[in-house]
Amino acid sequence: MGHLFFFVLVALAVVFMYLALLPVSLGGLIIAGIVIAWLIFIYNNLIQLNQQVDEGWSDINVQLKRRTDLIPNLIETVKGYAVHEKDVFEKVTKARTEFLNANTLKETEAADNMLSGALKSLFAVAEAYPDLKANQNFLELQKELSDTEDKIQASRRFYNATVREYSTFLQSFPVNIIGSLFSKFKNKEYFELESEAEKNVTKVKF
Repeated sequence: MGHLFFFVLVALAVVFMYLALLPVSLGGLIIAGIVIAWLIFIYNNLIQLNQQVDEGWSDINVQLKRRTDLIPNLIETVKGYAVHEKDVFEKVTKARTEFLNANTLKETEAADNMLSGALKSLFAVAEAYPDLKANQNFLELQKELSDTEDKIQASRRFYNATVREYSTFLQSFPVNIIGSLFSKFKNKEYFELESEAEKNVTKVKF
């Protein structure tokens, strides 16, 4: 629909130019062609940058989902050695549920921070159980979580970089005027952590 509106707008502009300026000189046609080409260039750039932001967000979601998929096995493994740590298990389970129910970027961001804090508590509990720390399944899950966290951070950096590039272009003049004509070109939000300390939450080493 946006594409159609854009080209209808351009077509109408050309028609009105012909009606107002007949007979049209060659120079006028050249100038009109340059303006139209410039408008198309800006529109296509906005489309491309917008798609890059969407792809970046999709990559983050893939990695975040991978982490949530690992959590049930992690909880069951820890339960086998720390059955009395009920509060910690409930905290992690609740945080995971909050994350799965998140719909917007801000909700996902808040749930991600909550889940990171809960996992930090879970790994802190594991330190008190030497047999758990030596359990092969626990070690493998820890490694997978650490690897996933690295991928989340890489995806986060890529996404935020594309948002910065998109926002800079969209807010520049006269692109901001053209962008305002289309509902799809809206300001994008960054995806951030609450604190630097939480970035290493799943990288606890034993």
